[in-house]
Amino acid sequence: MNETLHLLLNRRSIRAYEKRPISAEDHDLLLRATLRAPTAGNMMLYSIIEVNDQAAKETLARSCDNQPFIATAPLVLLFLADYQRWHDYFRYSGVAELCQRRGEPMRVPLEGNLFLACNDALIAAQTAVIAAESLGIGSCYIGDIMENYEIHRDLFGLPPYVFPICLLCFGYPTRSQLARAMTPRYDRKFIVFPDRYRRLEPADFDEMYRDAQARFLKNPDRPAGIKNVGQAMYRRKFSADFSVEMTRSVRAILNTWETS
Repeated sequence: MNETLHLLLNRRSIRAYEKRPISAEDHDLLLRATLRAPTAGNMMLYSIIEVNDQAAKETLARSCDNQPFIATAPLVLLFLADYQRWHDYFRYSGVAELCQRRGEPMRVPLEGNLFLACNDALIAAQTAVIAAESLGIGSCYIGDIMENYEIHRDLFGLPPYVFPICLLCFGYPTRSQLARAMTPRYDRKFIVFPDRYRRLEPADFDEMYRDAQARFLKNPDRPAGIKNVGQAMYRRKFSADFSVEMTRSVRAILNTWETS
């Protein structure tokens, strides 16, 4: 097995870091690799905010569903789906006047542009994760950055056509983090389908979640009245307060995007 595959197959989220900064050389290599990520039409429809201000990190630790380790991460990068830069450049380049001469309205970024920018930003983020892993730097995704839009908009001065799609924490892992067991993944037959999508049947779910259900039933701290993994995940993730807030926040972002 080559080194790249070894990294990919053994990567895990790291939430505790050694108390030392990321070296200048590793920091530079990580960003250089990130900016070489695949991008739609070479437009680089993303921006990255390196969060150095400690007060901002502490705000994120609270606003991103109360995760204190964010405040102690040596490096925090906010990945933004960004069509503002191109929209501003189009205006600077006289596109409005061009459209007027041609008798057509000037388009503004809409849903398709947003999704494409999200793709670009997430591809860049994952490239950063793998680059960091190759340097012995652990990382953890924080999807909760999509919550509390108004707080994050004001904290980072986000204009209308910028969507905060993910936050990444980086740092050299502690020994205890490296010793943690790998989180199991679902068998590929439930995820990878030939040619067409396949909806799973009850028997598939029973097999897919058999091990997880066994662990759930052995857990003495499982929530009262919750019978299985599906119910537990619904309560813990899908219908939880943070998920409801994320939906509200994303709707607010989309409203800003679509009405600007």
